[in-house]
Amino acid sequence: MPFAHGAACPPARPAAHRTAATMGEPEPSAQAPLAVLSKVELRVSCKHLLDRDTLNKSDPCILLLMQSQGQWMEVDRSEVIKSNLNPVFAKIFTVDYYFEEVQKLRFEVYDSHGHAGVGTHDDDFLGGMECTVGQIVAQKRVTKPLFLKYGKFAGKSTITVISEEISGNNGYVELAFRAKKLDDKDLFSKSDPFLEIYRLEDDGSEQLVYRTEVVKNNLSPIWEPFKVSLNSLCSCEEKRKLRCVVWDYDSRGKHDFIGEFFTAFEEMQKAMGENKVQWDCVNPKYKIKKRNYKNSGVVVLLDMKIHRVYSFLDYIMGGCQIHFTVAIDFTASNGDPRNSCSLHYINPYQPNEYLKALVAVGEICQDYDSDKKFSALGFGARIPPKYEVSHDFAINFNPDNDECEGIQGVVESYQSCLPKIQLYGPTNVAPIISKVARVAADEERTKEASQYFILLILTDGVVTDMADTREAIVRASYLPMSIIIVGVGNADFTDMQILDGDDGVLRSPKGEPVLRDIVQFVPFREFKNASPTALAKCVLAEVPKQVVEYYSYKAFPPRCPRAPDPGPPSPH
Repeated sequence: MPFAHGAACPPARPAAHRTAATMGEPEPSAQAPLAVLSKVELRVSCKHLLDRDTLNKSDPCILLLMQSQGQWMEVDRSEVIKSNLNPVFAKIFTVDYYFEEVQKLRFEVYDSHGHAGVGTHDDDFLGGMECTVGQIVAQKRVTKPLFLKYGKFAGKSTITVISEEISGNNGYVELAFRAKKLDDKDLFSKSDPFLEIYRLEDDGSEQLVYRTEVVKNNLSPIWEPFKVSLNSLCSCEEKRKLRCVVWDYDSRGKHDFIGEFFTAFEEMQKAMGENKVQWDCVNPKYKIKKRNYKNSGVVVLLDMKIHRVYSFLDYIMGGCQIHFTVAIDFTASNGDPRNSCSLHYINPYQPNEYLKALVAVGEICQDYDSDKKFSALGFGARIPPKYEVSHDFAINFNPDNDECEGIQGVVESYQSCLPKIQLYGPTNVAPIISKVARVAADEERTKEASQYFILLILTDGVVTDMADTREAIVRASYLPMSIIIVGVGNADFTDMQILDGDDGVLRSPKGEPVLRDIVQFVPFREFKNASPTALAKCVLAEVPKQVVEYYSYKAFPPRCPRAPDPGPPSPH
């Protein structure tokens, strides 16, 4: 078995307030209720851990911490795996997922010392790794080296984290199992059976999907119905093989094997409605030794319900990339950039409002774009060489490639372009909306959920071309894109609220309504004294819903998830 019962873990730290851990306790777990908001399951394994023990190998245990208001708070911890430098933890960590936040995680690996727990000595610390929830979700599988204190490598130690979404809004199945006439493994009482379901991976390894509760002293147990996501159960592949194992629970961790059977989601679906499916629970050793052996009991699938609803994370984990474009207002109303009163003034000690808004939103989006390249455009300026007014120029002045390397690349291009341009006007944003829409339209023709576009427009005033802008937004609402407008400075932005459909449906000048509400407008001044994350949370909170609305309207399912690289082999 991949877990040890009764093994001690570190003393508890304060719990982070918006996280939960459900399955994979060191004891067979009860069913966890499905929450309404998105949750992500994290499965953890390590390789080549340091050996801290003299007589045998380290007994590793994982602590998961999340940063909350600058403090690392413990979320949960794994079971202890005895004497193993390449552990695959059965514990499944569950964290709430917020697209609009940078959620920093830290995994710490400790060598446990039985009931004495984990000490605070450096000798007990086997290494740590930091990342964000967004990085794990976007990559599906993250493998990183473990570090000791002061940035020192923990030898060749690595940690691998695999993510899968569970959500009340996700496609999931509800399963109800029972067993009949199981073998009795106990001398003075009946067996205490529990059931485990493993998904067989392409590389031959196994991934624990679910472990039921223990039913005490019963050879014909009825286990509680439970829900698992289709992705977790079978990677959304109906023919993928599943291995189901029945054990007799032992409080010291030495569970007795009763039997096993193999099936697939395709076969399980026969249990829909009034039908039931049953399997012989077979002990291979008995089958070889005993001539008349038939089984060690039967396992029955009493009922199965399927719920197929796709979520934002289904699309992201299916490989959908979020392409981020920023458009910056270079009209004369911003003030001369050389003047400290200008909204474009570059203060070496304090970023201006344009930079603050750009970095706050861009830092979230970059976790969901694999090439980390962002289109950066400007409007309302006279640009070299002829100093003609442009409303959709690349701020790196490369007309063939307007992309910058990462958020820092956008910041550098912005700072270097300011001395080269002449701020002018008017404030026309329709050309840039139409430019991004043309790229989104090309993407739509692929008929795949592979790329979604976010356009961040930073402007210091009400747009001049309101009629054209409304028309462009209505056209864009039929495409895979969302528009975020941040009003910079102290102008009166009342008219801009028209573009944000919260107060009613936005219509084109001819009266055609938007298909979807794709515009979010906020004045930056409302967040001037708040943390940068507050702005990002406000403007990005609607994006997951907008992504799902678009792909649901087009009836594009998530692309088939790319299988992560083969991980460590199963302990079985």
